[in-house]
Amino acid sequence: MTNFSQVVERAREAFRSGRTRNVEFRRNQLRSLRRLLDENQLDILDALYADLHKSKHEATILEINTLRAEVDVALFNLDDWVKPQKVSKTIPTIMESVYIQYEPYGVALVLGAWNYPVNLLLTPVVGAIAAGNCCIIKPSEVSRSTERLMAQLISKYLDQDCFPVVCGGPEVAGELLKERFDYIFYTGSTTVGRIVREAANKYLTPCTLEMGGKSPAYVDDDCDFSIATKRLLWGKLVNVGQTCVAPDYILCSKSAQERILEEAENILFQWYGDDPRSSPDLGRIVNRKHFDRIMKLVQSSGEIAFGGESFEDDLFIAPTLLINVKPSDPIMQEEIFGPVLPILNVDSVDEAIAFINDR
Repeated sequence: MTNFSQVVERAREAFRSGRTRNVEFRRNQLRSLRRLLDENQLDILDALYADLHKSKHEATILEINTLRAEVDVALFNLDDWVKPQKVSKTIPTIMESVYIQYEPYGVALVLGAWNYPVNLLLTPVVGAIAAGNCCIIKPSEVSRSTERLMAQLISKYLDQDCFPVVCGGPEVAGELLKERFDYIFYTGSTTVGRIVREAANKYLTPCTLEMGGKSPAYVDDDCDFSIATKRLLWGKLVNVGQTCVAPDYILCSKSAQERILEEAENILFQWYGDDPRSSPDLGRIVNRKHFDRIMKLVQSSGEIAFGGESFEDDLFIAPTLLINVKPSDPIMQEEIFGPVLPILNVDSVDEAIAFINDR
């Protein structure tokens, strides 16, 4: 097994040398990251398709182009970000020159996520590079093809002392978290987020935990149901619901529910035809474990109003809407993270707000 203490210490020595404080070094590393995306786009798209059946259109926009934009923003603003920031004087500092000078933390740890295994891995790395940090980078082992490709490409394009890649499963993440870092950036589930937070507490390490949850949507009786339903379904079905900010459930009246179901049937036919499984635009669940979890939620909650088809050999779950869902149903106890959208009935916006706030 990799000696993680040596990996971290090598990065710390690189940071102490002052290499990453040099603004031109940061700029060159960001440009190298841009080249990584530009020169390997087809390989990245192939890996994302292998792991998640992501369409080229969706993957290009949400994985690659958004990351390119992050790099470009950092390059454009880098000179301003490193300048001292003037601030107002107070009575104790009236005779002083007062400014804020931002400094890098040191050696950071970035733990990537499997659902957007390029974007959510490298976006924090962009910030780490721009701020002058070194960074240990761990891709998610769940998206295996992308993990292998990211390890290969990052090692090729970025400074290996400052930005080493570590691959492996939960046991590797656990060993890494025993090391002392100056900042930790984690994207993923709340369960693992608690473990990361506990590990950070040992050294009072600052961290960012970007986690999911049950994102509610309220649909009013007076809305444009065609637009509202289209937007909700788009948000739900990007990456087949494996997105932390995807709408998790709908709150609406009975009459609004009927309009939503009517619009949904038409919209889904327009998008995916009469055989969604054959559509090139609909992804797949990442693995059998998550497939079984989602189907168990569907089978034990409410009733299927639309969709519900599944093929475990293909890890395919059709876009599914559930009705007659109770707050106590299993599907309301955890983030769904799949193409399933429950509808619960309320009589007013105040009732919807109260329902959301109680959770």
